[in-house]
Amino acid sequence: MKNKFFRNIDKKSIIIILSIVLSTLCVYILLIIAARIYYISWINTFMRNIKYRVGIYRLTIGTGIILFFIFFFLMNRFLLAQKKLKYAHEISKEIQKIAQGKFDIEIPIRSSDELGKLAENINKMANQLKTSIEDERNAEKTKNELITSISHDLRTPLTSILGYLGLIVNGQYKDEVHLMYYADIAHEKSHKLKKLIDELFEFTRLSHGSMKIQTSSINLLNLLKQLVEELFPIFQDAKMESRLLGLDDKIYILGDGDMLVRAFENIIVNAIRYGKDGKYVDIELKQKNSLAIINITNYGSPIPKAYLPYIFEKFYRIEQSRSEATGGTGLGLAIAKNIIELHSGKISVQSNNEKTTFKICFKTHKTLDNE
Repeated sequence: MKNKFFRNIDKKSIIIILSIVLSTLCVYILLIIAARIYYISWINTFMRNIKYRVGIYRLTIGTGIILFFIFFFLMNRFLLAQKKLKYAHEISKEIQKIAQGKFDIEIPIRSSDELGKLAENINKMANQLKTSIEDERNAEKTKNELITSISHDLRTPLTSILGYLGLIVNGQYKDEVHLMYYADIAHEKSHKLKKLIDELFEFTRLSHGSMKIQTSSINLLNLLKQLVEELFPIFQDAKMESRLLGLDDKIYILGDGDMLVRAFENIIVNAIRYGKDGKYVDIELKQKNSLAIINITNYGSPIPKAYLPYIFEKFYRIEQSRSEATGGTGLGLAIAKNIIELHSGKISVQSNNEKTTFKICFKTHKTLDNE
């Protein structure tokens, strides 16, 4: 900053000195001309008038001062034009870099005029292009990962189905009992394949915003109670119990009931699937200011901290073999997250050695019942 300041001072000093020299030279020439006129014989008497001579000298000095400002202005304008030309050349070089595909540029804003605004707009354009290209690359990477995951998840049950059907077609079974056993496995794997395809289709619709929600006022307590009753057979098979806490029947939100049931069902089933060691799934409903908060807690094995940021990603599984044994497709939590965000809500997860809690937040909605 100091060097730049002194450079500016030097330029101004040079302009002032040159202006003084040039104006002084012009004044000197004018004085010589005035002196020569003074000694011309035919106006000699007239020029001996002291007042007239003083007027001539004043006029000459005034003209010199005016010339000083004219020179100063012209040289200042010349240097400013040179500076703008240099700045325009610098901007041109950066534009060439953008044309070559180098978007990581930052043109310094040296002025507030048209060139400064141009540099600012070019910086914005470069950042937008860089962001767009990065988004496109991430989308391509995500698409490739999705194709890889889909291929793996579809191939596994399909291979089993083809294998067992092949045994049946080729008559490679001992008796009718074995035939029914192979057919039953193929039938079970077919259901698993259909479930995966259905969930993939649902996830795709949610991700691309093609699924429309039909909102209405929903009493969260009633919705959760009904859902727990419907999931009772699953709790019973897992030898677990559900505990509904915070019986506040005045918490309402705006949302699509069917879609919210789907989201809560995925989270609760996930809690049952991986929390069997804890025997309980607690569902807590409470209100804080204008937020409705639902905590779904299981007391099974904790989720490692390294895996927590990825728990809502599609096809993400902490343990592949464990998920396959429990029937998980890796899409349940991703679907739940998309549904919750579609309702302008938020979902997060915390896990330690004691418990794992999924926290869901929605904005409350006032009705005649809760006013």
